[in-house]
Amino acid sequence: MSTLTKPNHMGRKISRIRELKDMKQEALAQAMGTNQQTVSILENSEEIDDEKLAEVAKALGVSVEAIKNFSDEGVINYFNTFSDNSINQGPIGNQNICHFNPLDKLVEVYEENKKLYERLLKSEQDKIEYLEKLLKAK
Repeated sequence: MSTLTKPNHMGRKISRIRELKDMKQEALAQAMGTNQQTVSILENSEEIDDEKLAEVAKALGVSVEAIKNFSDEGVINYFNTFSDNSINQGPIGNQNICHFNPLDKLVEVYEENKKLYERLLKSEQDKIEYLEKLLKAK
């Protein structure tokens, strides 16, 4: 007994499309004007007549050809190659890449840090002078 499904199992294709649309059997049944058990039987059917297939396609919001030509491999390939490069779709392409030299940035941050310490040191020296004047005045 083979556990593999045949590549042209129409019920399985309907089931996969329904799952990809995040639709439950009950929702599909309601869209078709039938019950969940009928959808379950339909999804377990290897062959489905064209009239019923058209009804299912309409309820799923896809074409009959989409159901007939559906393959898991095609969907996987689509999602594996899909990327949202909407930022890079304009005439400037990949111009938004930021380039900087890390060593230059490190030197810049070091210099800024050094200036801050010098200001802190000057502030502390001024504070000491002020406190010494207060002590002498008493």
